[in-house]
Amino acid sequence: MTMAAHSGGFRIFGPVPSRRLGHSLGIDLVPFKTCSYDCLYCQLGRTTLKTLERKEYVSVEEIIGQLGEKLQHNPPVDYITLSGSGEPTLYSGTAELIGRIKSMTDIPVAVLTNGSLLWDKTVRDGLLKADLVIPSLDAGNDPLFQFVNRPCPGITFDKMVAGIRQFRQGFGGALWLEVFLLDGISATRAAVEEIALRARHISPDKVQLNTVSRPPCEKTARAVPKARMQRFAEMFDEHAEVIADYRNIHGESGFAASREAVLELIRRRPCTLEDVSGGLSIHRNEAVKHLEHLVHEDRITVVAQGEGSYYRVK
Repeated sequence: MTMAAHSGGFRIFGPVPSRRLGHSLGIDLVPFKTCSYDCLYCQLGRTTLKTLERKEYVSVEEIIGQLGEKLQHNPPVDYITLSGSGEPTLYSGTAELIGRIKSMTDIPVAVLTNGSLLWDKTVRDGLLKADLVIPSLDAGNDPLFQFVNRPCPGITFDKMVAGIRQFRQGFGGALWLEVFLLDGISATRAAVEEIALRARHISPDKVQLNTVSRPPCEKTARAVPKARMQRFAEMFDEHAEVIADYRNIHGESGFAASREAVLELIRRRPCTLEDVSGGLSIHRNEAVKHLEHLVHEDRITVVAQGEGSYYRVK
């Protein structure tokens, strides 16, 4: 059975060039923009289903089948990453899925999560077999948390932070904390001091400071200049770093990418030409041809962001 024949559509995407994870083979576990947050800065747009309800949106068997088919092509993969176009911990089958992945491959499993549900013991237990978990901490107090992350009712700042701390205490893998800063909103000395204090209480293995690099959900979400980001990193412990865009680490592989594969990649997140070329391991000229064709078909559009251009689905 081919991947296109699966009733749930494509759940596996990439490998995507990741700033932190090298070649990351993603698994999309929930429907597009199903999330417990509606963050100002989200590159995928507004949340269409804001919820705390956990479901098995697609069977573990279907995901494992697609993953097995993908891995048969031997793409360069540094991590298998539960991420995608929504909050992965809203998927109720994480424990079984991670266990099944670990039984079929030695590739480490990472989970990119907003951390909003880690107060739930079932959610925490479901992630224990992962190798790396990266939750978010974008604020140091509840008013800023409510403004930036716009969480689902029932999630308070203290509850979210306590959940991340509890998970850290019981997790044997690596935990990196992502802090997303916004110019004119959270990128102030006072705000970052509060975040740094909370981060010290969590005691992650790394703190990674991030800011806007792709077209955000709201125009008020603006990037913080690199020099200021470096100064903010110094306010954390020695394991803090500013993560830069992943560039020019593409590798080679034997599988060819179709135009639909390019479109699937862009559906997951806005991409530059380099992102498409590196994420699908195709020559830059081939990526240009696919992108130009998709623009001509009016299926994607080009958005200017800073000094670069990003392709996104219309």
